[in-house]
Amino acid sequence: MADENTPLIAVVQTRPHRDRYPHHTLRYFCTLILSAVLCFGIAAVVLVFAFVPLDDSKEAAHYQSAYLPWAAYDVPKAWPKSAGVDYKELQELLLDTPDAKKAREWSSYYTSGPHLAGKNLSQAIWTKEKWQGFGVENTLIVDYDIYVNYPKGHRLALLEKNSSSKGEVEGADAGNSSAWKIKYEASLEEDVLKEDGTSGLKDRIPTFHGYSASGNVTAPYVYVNYGTYKDFEELVAANVSLSGKIALIKYGGVFRGLKVKRAQELGMVGAVIYTDPGDDGDVTEYNGNKTYPAGPAREPSSVQRGSCQFLSFAPGDPTTPGYPSKPGVPRQPVDHAIPSIPSIPISYQDALPLLKALNGHGPKASSFNKYWEGGGLRHEGVKYNIGPSPDDLALNLVNEQEYVTTPMWNVIGIINGSIPDEVVVLGNHRDAWIAGGAGDPNSGSAAFNEVIRGFGRALEAGWKPLRTIVFASWDGEEYGLLGSTEWVEEYVPWLQASTIAYLNVDVGTNGPNFRASAAPLLNKALQDTVSLVQSPNQTVSNQTVGDVWDGHISTMGSGSDFTAFQDFAGIPSLDIGFGFGGKSAVYHYHSNYDSFDWMERYGDPGFHYHATIAQVWGLLAAKLIESPIIQFNATDYALGLIRYVDSVKQKAEDAGFLDSHVFDSIDQATARFQIAAQAQDAVAAALEQELEDNDIPWWKWWERVKLYYAIRQANTKYKYLERSFLYEKGLDDRPWFKHIVFAPGKWTGYAGATFPGLVEAIEERDEGKARKWVGIITGLLAKASEHLE
Repeated sequence: MADENTPLIAVVQTRPHRDRYPHHTLRYFCTLILSAVLCFGIAAVVLVFAFVPLDDSKEAAHYQSAYLPWAAYDVPKAWPKSAGVDYKELQELLLDTPDAKKAREWSSYYTSGPHLAGKNLSQAIWTKEKWQGFGVENTLIVDYDIYVNYPKGHRLALLEKNSSSKGEVEGADAGNSSAWKIKYEASLEEDVLKEDGTSGLKDRIPTFHGYSASGNVTAPYVYVNYGTYKDFEELVAANVSLSGKIALIKYGGVFRGLKVKRAQELGMVGAVIYTDPGDDGDVTEYNGNKTYPAGPAREPSSVQRGSCQFLSFAPGDPTTPGYPSKPGVPRQPVDHAIPSIPSIPISYQDALPLLKALNGHGPKASSFNKYWEGGGLRHEGVKYNIGPSPDDLALNLVNEQEYVTTPMWNVIGIINGSIPDEVVVLGNHRDAWIAGGAGDPNSGSAAFNEVIRGFGRALEAGWKPLRTIVFASWDGEEYGLLGSTEWVEEYVPWLQASTIAYLNVDVGTNGPNFRASAAPLLNKALQDTVSLVQSPNQTVSNQTVGDVWDGHISTMGSGSDFTAFQDFAGIPSLDIGFGFGGKSAVYHYHSNYDSFDWMERYGDPGFHYHATIAQVWGLLAAKLIESPIIQFNATDYALGLIRYVDSVKQKAEDAGFLDSHVFDSIDQATARFQIAAQAQDAVAAALEQELEDNDIPWWKWWERVKLYYAIRQANTKYKYLERSFLYEKGLDDRPWFKHIVFAPGKWTGYAGATFPGLVEAIEERDEGKARKWVGIITGLLAKASEHLE
């Protein structure tokens, strides 16, 4: 009888079970064994072909997987060592190759004629051909269409009102030439010196400002010290009339474009910027030094050219913020990035009559804070009064500029490495404001050629780099980091996926003092490298660059080609070079006298520092290229973050702003990051020790695979760590800058700021913005910790 447990389908046995074939069980096990043997055989064939190419040709190597350890080199047994040339031999080549005489030869070429941005194609072609001659066959020229200005004319005249004319300098009277006579006409020229070969070239570049506005204004003028944000705030607080006036500004303190920007915002109608010898340290004419060329003091007619772009708001082509300036791309308005009032640079020789004319008018500079003191022209009769200028005086400022969209040319050389997604980029810019540029940038260009020549010799000896190397000679740096910024904006997906570091040398040398700024990840690699290079200053036998260096590493700001890499793409960067000090010969920055003759006489006689910076640069690159473990140190980053947080807390305390508990979440996130960073460095150190201790034979392939992928994992964590600090929306009011830890100071330009979003909120006393940035910083620190963990 059926019930609820009865199956719905009944199975009826019709016959007993029998196997389909005789010896069924035996056949089953034989099939399993034969299948295993076949699979093992196929795997063995694959491994043999992966380990040992059929021949040494590039075609054979091409078919090897790029992601297997034995494919890391054309010679499969080489990993983790170099192929053709081992690391020690590579170091010796990079130390022995740089030659002072060769550096002098390259410097002589680069400084022999004008090479303003967008007007140096012949130098780009020459550089490309030289690099190819050195062995970097894969070298090409990459061009962009950039919006820039070139000078057409200028004038600066101090006007005095005729005695028959009365009234203030304004309205129609200001433009009435019959009401005025010329009291002083500025030369706006640098003197031609027979001892300086390029100072008198017929095609020498006039004095002008990059990205300055055209205009013709006549107005009273005011001395505004360095024209910093604080300087202008103090003038406003002292009720000094600024609106409708021309600013007379000293160079120094902040980037020149920000001086003009702040003057413009306060209603001023023009800017005149000069270099005061009071900022030249002890090496001045007043202190008994002769002026160049007879001595090391500043030549009185020297003029600092330069860009007035708002560099800390948006570098690169101002018409294409955030994307590359290729033909046919949409162009944006430029008001956010460049001034709308005219500006010109002048010498202190031309500034003297203007400063003297202010004597007795307005408050003295000494009535303000200590940063207003130190003017170096008091012995010339200047009392450094603020003004405004008296009613019977005015300045006529004329600035004529031609704005065009024109090609600029980067030279890019590539040595392909064996690991395709780990890349080291080295860069220096080639353009200069003058015919010379022996210090800025061509001391770096000359050294760069020697670095590349060293790597070329290694290639000739059979060397195959572990990581890919990219060499970049940038155009348009002087106007606003144009060539490097546009290149990074174009290739940012590839750069962020592949690049581990960018190593920049702008000024290779203009003095004897080693200087460096770097992302903390690179600190240790730099410190290790400088101890390997002999210093030209041998006061003690075998003295290294590290021995005479003060060890200070600045935070990353802006003002050179590392900016787009560090602040936009999140690639750890570094800038190094030898600079002048308070007792060195005065460096004529962006002047005709930054010349080959000045360099040979005062900057680097014998060109020994040129060769030395090439050695440091090459060895540092080799350390990052060839070490199986990327030579980063995350703990240095953690310690840096702790210092940066303490600095922000101190700013808040000094400002009497924000409760200290607001920073608790950042403190906790930083502590967690430090633990993760120390663990990451410990793992990397253990892997490095394992590599050193264990010489794994090729046939123990499973150990090589295991070690290779452990190293890949550690390297990937290092490679992407800096990217963890990018905030996609960018900083407030300047979204191009994505890095939350480093950016140029909003109102400094050159100098670096740490945790800039939070610092600016504190300076503006905006609690809502401050709390927003505390949240952003805490979140990205947690993200970075998770990445390392």
